[in-house]
Amino acid sequence: MRQYIYKTIIAVVALIIVFEFTIGKTINKFNQKAEIIFTKEGRKNMVNSVKIEMQKAIDKENYLTEDERVLINRFISKIRNELKSVK
Repeated sequence: MRQYIYKTIIAVVALIIVFEFTIGKTINKFNQKAEIIFTKEGRKNMVNSVKIEMQKAIDKENYLTEDERVLINRFISKIRNELKSVK
């Protein structure tokens, strides 16, 4: 009977350790990211980082490469043509 209890305790401790090092870390990472989104301070930090990135984009002379400009221009032209055909 004692051996059964010892084996059970060892198995439970091993399962807890394996859980913490595998699934537990993933859950903790997700919780940290969720806290950033759902807290007031986290949202303020996100807004500030978006503002900084927008300012960097404004300060650049050319934000898009030539290939990107051509691609976006063709896409917008196609959308305009499709919208013109609607009655």
